Amino acid sequence: MKLFSKVFISCALLGSLVPVAVAADLGNRNMGRDIGHVFLASAEPAAKTAEVLKSAAKELVLRGDAKCTACHDESDSPKLLSISQTRHGVAADGRTPTCTSCHGESASHINHKGSDKPPKPDHVFGKNTATPAAERNQACLSCHSKDSKRHLWTGSAHQTNDVACTSCHQVHTAHDKVRDKRTQPEVCYTCHKEQRAQEHRISHHPIGEGKVACSDCHNTHGSAGPKLLKKNTLNETCFTCHAEKRGPFLWEHQPVSEDCSNCHTPHGSNISPLLKSRAPFMCSECHNGPHNSKVPAAANAAGIQGGITATTATNPSESYTGRGCLNCHSMVHGSNHPAGALLHR
Repeated sequence: MKLFSKVFISCALLGSLVPVAVAADLGNRNMGRDIGHVFLASAEPAAKTAEVLKSAAKELVLRGDAKCTACHDESDSPKLLSISQTRHGVAADGRTPTCTSCHGESASHINHKGSDKPPKPDHVFGKNTATPAAERNQACLSCHSKDSKRHLWTGSAHQTNDVACTSCHQVHTAHDKVRDKRTQPEVCYTCHKEQRAQEHRISHHPIGEGKVACSDCHNTHGSAGPKLLKKNTLNETCFTCHAEKRGPFLWEHQPVSEDCSNCHTPHGSNISPLLKSRAPFMCSECHNGPHNSKVPAAANAAGIQGGITATTATNPSESYTGRGCLNCHSMVHGSNHPAGALLHR
């Protein structure tokens, strides 16, 4: 019994000392720091602690959220407090911004008194704001400029056309449409209306079906490739999904090696599969050489080929000899056929 009493007393003493030690340690390491929007007091002498608390109270007004949420509560429309459901609202993350991190100190807005409408914050975001796009973007880039997916923003097509981050992103909502593959095209089509029309054609990438999104091919925040493509070239981007077309092949098809868009239009076509025109007309744009065959007698008699005789003709038009280049040349992206070059004569 005496042993039990001693153990109990020792545990009680340790339990009372640990919180004090932890608080003192946290206070020394985090004095004046905003951790989850709560300022920790240190275990310093009373005079210095009072000075720290006074400074912390001032910081709460200028940098913290308490002053903002006193007015901007759950009754707001749009509901600004929904930011707590996003990564920007994770209090345990030391990188989490406060209201003033994005909107500025806005002293005139915060300290406004009276029943009239207060002046707007230093940085206002939204559709009808007069704040320049570059100034709004700077609030985002102050944190996101070092991101590997966004470091090429400066000089990109969207940056040079004064597109703001808030033109596409909704910061104060749990569901940002542009970050969801199913709703992302709605945001992109706001400006890219031609691509919207192409996507509704017979042959198209499954964007409307929610299987492919614009960001699967494009990096809207900047890219080293053309058209904000994620890869350095169009072919590299296409091969991300269509790896079977990559090769290498024994017999390459030169237009394929150069650029997929020589034959295909990526956003949609009325000719399957995403072709710019049908064969043989597309093939004839490059291939106009002979097939070592003669003009049929009936065709010659009808005056086709401008009266060329059957004995001299070596380049009949495929328009009336089957119109089926793909009947023989099915491997248009490249071939490893053992016949080699003979297959393409």
